[in-house]
Amino acid sequence: MSRLLRREQRAFLARDRAAWGDHLARTRAFLGEGLQAADPARPVLVVGAGSGVEVPWELAPPRTWGWDADAGSRLRTFLRHRRWAPWVFDDLTGGLAELDLAARRAARESWSGRARDPAVAARRLAGLLPSLRPEPRALRAWIGAHRPGAILAANVMGQFGAVAERVVEAGFGKASPWEADPDRPDPLAEALDAWTRRAVEAFLLALAESGAALWLVHDRGVVFGSGALELGPWADPWTGQLQASGPVEASDPLAGADAVALLTGAGRAPARRERWVWPLAPGQRHVVEAVACP
Repeated sequence: MSRLLRREQRAFLARDRAAWGDHLARTRAFLGEGLQAADPARPVLVVGAGSGVEVPWELAPPRTWGWDADAGSRLRTFLRHRRWAPWVFDDLTGGLAELDLAARRAARESWSGRARDPAVAARRLAGLLPSLRPEPRALRAWIGAHRPGAILAANVMGQFGAVAERVVEAGFGKASPWEADPDRPDPLAEALDAWTRRAVEAFLLALAESGAALWLVHDRGVVFGSGALELGPWADPWTGQLQASGPVEASDPLAGADAVALLTGAGRAPARRERWVWPLAPGQRHVVEAVACP
């Protein structure tokens, strides 16, 4: 899985960052506040630590760990911040290996090894996905062993669905698993969205049950369109906060999961919450959400 995660990381870093200044400043300020507020006598965990672009490691207490499944993330963080932190290289969803196996079994006949017709394979996988229950066992085990005082999540939940798509595509090889006609329903895409939502919710529940102070920054939505875009007063659902000058198309990288609602339901109602617009690329702007449960 690290190869696929590395591809996503490189695609992210290759974007033109000229217009990212406000986003990076706000993210670093928010996560920096979490690092400074953390109890220095207890471990701190930064999940989705990546290359350290959004994490102000100079503010991190001595016992701060990074977590990113990309094998090069620790080295790039060291080169950027001169901080060789202890690191965990593992799948935060706990479900990508099982998803990979299901995709490969659906794509090929077990008795002959021959590739199935892609449409048939996609239907098979769509039928299998509801039985897959991603569970972040490695994350729960780390929390149980180290009892962190604070956990920071640096823009990682919005990547779960994108990486899951790459896993499915890798399982199908050169054949596309997706419905080509945008006007026709795509049962596999819908089933994978449901898998992504389960993965996000299981991840959030593990954080909520950790007892640690939580500082989370994540993509709440992606808005496509070239017109002016601003955010009005906080609204739920998040699309109700959009104020656009022209037609827009919006997608939900969390596949319907709601971090604020889930944390509140788990007894960890955020003390702070805010959103801002991140112009990631021409015609593509992300609505970023930051929530803190000190």
